[in-house]
Amino acid sequence: MDNESTATRPRWKRDVVLFLSGQTISLFGSMLVQYAVMWHITLETKSGVALALAAVFGFLPQAVVSIFGGVWADRLNRKALIIAADATIAASTLALALLMLNGVTDLWLIFIALAIRSTGAGIQLPAVSALIPQITPTEHLMRVNGVNGSIQSAMALLAPAAAGALYATASLTAIFFVDVVTAAIGIGFLLLIAVPTIRNVAAEGAGYFTDLVEGVRYIAHHAFVRWLLVLFGVVFLLTVAPSYLTPLMVARTFGDEVWKLTVLEIAFSVGMVLGGLVIAVWGGTKNKIVMIVASSVLFGVLSVALGLSTNLWVFFAFMFLVGLAVPFFSTPSMTLLQETVEPERQGRVFGFVGIVMAVAMPIGMVVFGPLADQFTVESLLVAAGILMFLVIAVATLVPAGRRAMRAAHAATHPATDPAPEPPTR
Repeated sequence: MDNESTATRPRWKRDVVLFLSGQTISLFGSMLVQYAVMWHITLETKSGVALALAAVFGFLPQAVVSIFGGVWADRLNRKALIIAADATIAASTLALALLMLNGVTDLWLIFIALAIRSTGAGIQLPAVSALIPQITPTEHLMRVNGVNGSIQSAMALLAPAAAGALYATASLTAIFFVDVVTAAIGIGFLLLIAVPTIRNVAAEGAGYFTDLVEGVRYIAHHAFVRWLLVLFGVVFLLTVAPSYLTPLMVARTFGDEVWKLTVLEIAFSVGMVLGGLVIAVWGGTKNKIVMIVASSVLFGVLSVALGLSTNLWVFFAFMFLVGLAVPFFSTPSMTLLQETVEPERQGRVFGFVGIVMAVAMPIGMVVFGPLADQFTVESLLVAAGILMFLVIAVATLVPAGRRAMRAAHAATHPATDPAPEPPTR
């Protein structure tokens, strides 16, 4: 692996601080728009179809574009890609704000802006994931990813409150202007960082579709990457999707008071923030596979525990633990990909990660959503937890899974360090 080391990048702390600071400011503005637009559509239309269309325009383009964005992240300068995507998103938001100020408030304009923003995210996110190991020494990747995860969790906690305050006291267009300013600040921070292009595409003579096909083949034949992508998909299907039904369980079982739903979201978000901080300070275990498998098993345990909860505050406590466990899965997973995948292929790999995350959760909701109208949410959570146990057992016990975990260990540890047996339940 040719990831940066402390010796080759002595100013890495400055660069990482600048990059994460700029991305945090930009992310805050984007999340303000995300919440405000959904509330605006809800209040103005009171239509489930309109909300469904907003979700399609807001997520489907990202899923489609991510694979192409991953190729671009490997062929082009990642810093330039992030700046271009941020600038395009900000420009579309500014155009929508100006149109609305002039009385043009057609819903289709909001959908178009959502689609442009989603397309920009599909280009930006693989570049961001691949740029972090480019500016961070390998030995510090886990901590930096932990800090980044905590920041994103904190934004998920703060942004809804800020969006609500701005939407109530100002207007939707005011939030759009805030997003434009935060994007400009994020771009300004990024301009201060020197980020070289990984590959000389012109010298290699490789075509775009050649790179795309090569990336697909790489993932298909890379045992660990394939194993982890499948596990990502399963976690989003069996843990993330059912967790979206927990507000419905609270309303049905414990009462539909707003404060109960609010505490539920806060408990989960606070858990994620604290989990990310623990990873950032501690750095995780030496064997990241253990963290990934253990946290996946814990997701199953907590899903069953949520389904069996009969006390509201015990339920909140388990949701806090779910949030706490998330960074112990996501951070080592992303770090292992950054450590095991060659820098010139990371964009394409993270593009596929984005596709898995953008597609698996909606598929899970298509399955669990209708089932929640036929069965109790409690029974679905218990069933999802049991299925999670079965999946982890298969992933760690079948020969292909064990080979994948051994390959990941060999790629991230010296040859003199014997690989331990993969963990089993």
